[in-house]
Amino acid sequence: MSEQGSYLDMDLMRFTTAGSVDDGKSTLIGRLFHDTKSIFEDQLEAIERSSQQRGDENVNLALLTDGLRAEREQGITIDVAYRYFATPRRKFIIADTPGHVQYTRNMVTGASTANLALILVDARKGVIEQTCRHAFIADLLGIKHVALCVNKMDLVDYEQEAFEKVRRDFGDFASRLENVTDLTFFPISALKGDNVVDKSAQTPWYEGPTLLYHLETVYVGSDANHVDARFPVQWVVRPHSDEHHDYRGYAGRVAGGVFKPGDEVVVLPSGFGSKVKSIHLGKEELNEAYYPLSVAITLEDDVDVSRGDMIVKPNNQPKTSQELDAMICWFSESKTLKQGSKYLLRQTTKEAQAIVTDVRYKVDVNTLHRIDNDSEFTMNDVGRVALRVSKPIFHDTYRRNRNTGSFVLVDPFTNETLAAGMLR
Repeated sequence: MSEQGSYLDMDLMRFTTAGSVDDGKSTLIGRLFHDTKSIFEDQLEAIERSSQQRGDENVNLALLTDGLRAEREQGITIDVAYRYFATPRRKFIIADTPGHVQYTRNMVTGASTANLALILVDARKGVIEQTCRHAFIADLLGIKHVALCVNKMDLVDYEQEAFEKVRRDFGDFASRLENVTDLTFFPISALKGDNVVDKSAQTPWYEGPTLLYHLETVYVGSDANHVDARFPVQWVVRPHSDEHHDYRGYAGRVAGGVFKPGDEVVVLPSGFGSKVKSIHLGKEELNEAYYPLSVAITLEDDVDVSRGDMIVKPNNQPKTSQELDAMICWFSESKTLKQGSKYLLRQTTKEAQAIVTDVRYKVDVNTLHRIDNDSEFTMNDVGRVALRVSKPIFHDTYRRNRNTGSFVLVDPFTNETLAAGMLR
């Protein structure tokens, strides 16, 4: 196999980083890049020069990742930045999200596609409100794997007790979360490189793996839903060419389960049945299709299928409803959500009009307490609402399937995305 081929076939892992301001997220990502040799010599020389000009004692690896000038000047991360690197075992996409509370929506965006959340805690400060907020958002967005990095161990003389205290405090909080099933702790120093890529001699009491080894080996294959077959149709393919005179394919991205030629299927909402005739990926014919492949499926019978329909298996169908119960995170700076507000709801390839029938409660993301008497959502608010939609939506709970269980609310006049939602 060519090197190109082996790289394309490598396992991909997406993770998001979170932590409060100055916990060292950007430095940690810079350290991962530096120690896995994922940066070029000239980049390294440039940040060495910048570090000297700024009077930093060590090479400031945060300069590698803070791309915006305002981020570098203030020494903070503002926007979600996606970084890419690879080791011989795996490819990685990092969503580097800001720590400030006013950027909650940025963190929701970055975490929505992640398999793992990497949360940083300052060893001197321990678990703080923001640590709990980041863990709650990771949990809300269905992330099962959390790596909690106790950073700046060099500033507490690598004392085991500082690490154990964070472990106890965060363990207590995490026991209240629904989705996080895999929680691992690491004592690290992003600045010095302890336990990030290489084992540290400074922590002889720590017997676990390094952070990079964990990222390379944590098993995320079972996180996608391979049980419930879901294929939202994006486009009907009719080439109108002599070569493909009668071809009619349904293009889209598999949102769950596995489809194979010969499988019996049902098209929603019509309820017509057929069998899968063939599955194409470009010019190649496949024996099976599963998430996250984008394919074209042909059926044996001429049934009416159009954009917004969903192809599923007869004995395993999603819920179909016009009344929806959801957790949402409000994104808009200028608009507020109230009971009776009207929006466009986009879910998979379907679009419908939606009205907010009830604002159930908001969540204080720092304490997880419910706020019952406040029925207006402003930017970065998280809470639970009830919606009624103009036509039935085929969905699973977000916990069961992140693709069919999520939606966005859009302003019908300006097309601005106002909120992201997770169906319960």
